[in-house]
Amino acid sequence: MNYHWEEEKLGAAYDSALMRRLLTYVRPYRKLFALCLVLILFITAFELAMPYITKIAIDRFILLPHGIVRLPDADPLAQNVLDRHRPLYLEGDQYLIDVTALDQITRTELETKRWLDRERYALVEERDPKLYEIVQRNLALFKQRGAAWLISQTNLRKLSLTDLLALRAPQIEGLHLLAILFVAILLLRLLVSFAQVYILQLSGQRIMKDMRMQIFEHLMRLPTKFFDKNPVGRLVTRASNDVSAINEMYASVLVYLFKDIFLVIGIFGIMLQLNWRLGLLMLVLAPLIAYATWEFRKRARDAYRDFRRKLAKLNAYLQESLSGMRIIQIFAQERRSYETFHSINQEEYEANMRQLMIFAVFQPIIHLMSALAVGLVIWYGGWGVIDGGLTLGALVAFLSYVEMLFAPIRDLAEKYNILQGAMASAERIFLLLDEKPEDRGRGRALSDFRGAVEFRNVWFAYQNEDWVLRGLSFRIEPGERVAIVGPTGSGKTTIIGLLARLYDIQKGQILLDGTDIRELDLQFLRSQMAVVLQDVFLFSGDILGNIRLQSDGISRERAIEAAKFVQADRFIERLSNGYDAEVQERGATLSVGQRQLLAFARAVAFDPKILILDEATANIDSQTESLIQESLEKILRGRTSVTIAHRLSTIRESDKILVLHKGQLIEQGTHQELLERKGLYHALYTLQFAEEEATQMKS
Repeated sequence: MNYHWEEEKLGAAYDSALMRRLLTYVRPYRKLFALCLVLILFITAFELAMPYITKIAIDRFILLPHGIVRLPDADPLAQNVLDRHRPLYLEGDQYLIDVTALDQITRTELETKRWLDRERYALVEERDPKLYEIVQRNLALFKQRGAAWLISQTNLRKLSLTDLLALRAPQIEGLHLLAILFVAILLLRLLVSFAQVYILQLSGQRIMKDMRMQIFEHLMRLPTKFFDKNPVGRLVTRASNDVSAINEMYASVLVYLFKDIFLVIGIFGIMLQLNWRLGLLMLVLAPLIAYATWEFRKRARDAYRDFRRKLAKLNAYLQESLSGMRIIQIFAQERRSYETFHSINQEEYEANMRQLMIFAVFQPIIHLMSALAVGLVIWYGGWGVIDGGLTLGALVAFLSYVEMLFAPIRDLAEKYNILQGAMASAERIFLLLDEKPEDRGRGRALSDFRGAVEFRNVWFAYQNEDWVLRGLSFRIEPGERVAIVGPTGSGKTTIIGLLARLYDIQKGQILLDGTDIRELDLQFLRSQMAVVLQDVFLFSGDILGNIRLQSDGISRERAIEAAKFVQADRFIERLSNGYDAEVQERGATLSVGQRQLLAFARAVAFDPKILILDEATANIDSQTESLIQESLEKILRGRTSVTIAHRLSTIRESDKILVLHKGQLIEQGTHQELLERKGLYHALYTLQFAEEEATQMKS
C-alpha cells in the first residue's frame, strides 16, 4: 500500500551545497562561533595537559628522581649523552642522571644500548647537613658513590616516616604544586567549558530563532495553492522539529568536530614526543578503524532512511486516525484501523531494530579496538619501562591518551546520526524556502477607491486546463449588492479566491475601479475587502483579539463598537470575562451562530469597501439568522457586497443576482426578473421552495 505522506528519499548524509547554505545562518554570529573555537582550543589544551601532569608527577616526584647510567668512554653515543646532559660522575663508567632527562635523551640512545639501570635512587650530597644526618643514621641502607650517597627505591621503604618525609621533601612539595596546578586547570576548564557551552547554545538558539522567523515569514508570502497541496502537520514540522535538528548539528557536531580534530592531532603529537615507536604502533589500528567507520556510515545511512520513512508513515496515520476518530467510531471501523496501525507499527519496529543492530555492532567493535590499543600500550610500553626506553609516567600518560583518542570515535555513531538528520531537515527546509512566493502586485494603490468590480472573459483552472471558470464576465457597480448562485461546482467560491488574488487567473482580467488587480499592491488590495466564510476560523486568545486580529489600527473601543453594531454584544456580555473571555482552539466553546456574529464584527471593524459573504448564514439557526439579517442591512449600506448563497430566500433583496452553471454566467438580473424568465434560477428556487415546504409540513 502506498501512502502519500511517506517521506521523500533523503539526500546524501553530507551535502556540501546544503552545508554552505546552512553556514550562511552562522555568518551573523561568526564572532561568537570564532570565540567558541578559541575556547575549545583552550579546553583541548587543558584536557591534553592533565595526563602530562600525571606523567610529570610520577616521573619527577612519585618515583625517585635519579637513575644510574653506564656510559662507555669509547662509545660515540655515550659521549653525545655526556656532552648534552653532563650527568654526575660516580665511578668507573657509571653516571647519575636525573630521570626527567630521559625525555630529552633520544630513544635510540636508550633502546640500543640499554644503559640505564632499572633501579631508581635518591641522592644525598655531603654538603646538605640535614640530609647527611639521615645518611649517618641509616648507613646500611645507603651506598656511597664518590661524594654522593644513594638510596634505592627498595631501601627507601625501610626508613622511618620522619626520615622518609625529610628526604623526599622536595618531591612532596613538587607534588603539592602539581596538585594545585591540576585543580587550577580543572577549575579553568570548568569556567571555559561553561562559557563555551553558553556561547554555543546562545548562538544556536539565535540561529533557530532566525530560521523560524524566516520560515514563518516565507509561509506568509506563499500562495494559497501551496497550502492546498501541503498538509499543515508537515509545515509545522519544518518550523519546529527540522529547525531543532539543525540546531543540534550546530551545537553537537559542527563546533565539536573541530575539538575532535584538535584533540586527535594533539594526542598524536604528544604520543610521538613521548615515544615515537609506540605512537606509530597506535596507527596500526587506523586502517581497521577507517574500515569499520566506512561500513557503519554506509549501512547506518540506509537504515536511517528506511526508519525515517516508516516513522513518518506511522505519525501521519496516527494523526489522521485521531483527527477522524469520530468517523471511525460512527462507522464501527475500530478493528480495521487497529489492524492497519498494527501493520505500520510493525514496519516501524523492524526498521528501528535494523538501525539499532548496526549501532549495536559498531559500538562494541570500537570498544574492542580501544581495548586492543590499551593492550598494545601495556605490552610494548611495559617492555619499554623495563628496558629504560620509556618512563612509567609516560606509560600511564599513554594509557590516558589512548582512552581520549577513542572517545571521539565512539561518539561518531551519535554525531553521524545527528548529521544525517540535520542534512535531511535542511533539504526539506530549503525546498520550502525555495518555493516561489506569491506575486505581490506592481505596487499601485488607488487614492480614491470606490469598489467597482469587473470580470472580463476570465478563465481559471486549479490544475492544467480543467477549467472551473470559462470566459466569465460581469460588472458590479460601487455600493451594489450582488448575489452569486448556482449548483455545487459551478465556481461560486472560486470567484472569491480570484477577487482576493489567492489564485491568479490564466486568461482574462479582473478589474477594481478599472484597474487590473495584478497592478495593485497586494496588501492594499486585500485591505479593501473583508470575507465572512461559512466555516469561521477563530484563533486562540480572547474575544476582542479575534475581532481586532491584533491589528494596531483597530482600537478596543472600535472593536466593541463593531460587536454592538452586529448585535454580538448580546452573547459576549453574558460571558464570564466579556470581551476578554478566553477563546479556545477554533472557538470550540462557542456556537456556530456566535462564531458567525464574531466574523461579522471582525468585518465591520476593518471597515472594508467590498464585503464578501460566502454561505455566511448557511449553518445557523433562524433566531441568529434574524439577528444577522438585521445587522446586514446596516453593514452593507454604502459598500459593494458579493454574497454567495444556496438558500435563495436570503438574497431576494439583492440588486443583482448572477447565476452560474459549469463556470459560465448563464443568467443575471433581480430576483423577480429571474423568476419571470423561467430559467435555471427559477428551477433552483422552485425546487428549494418545494423542499422547504415539505420540511415544514413534516414538522
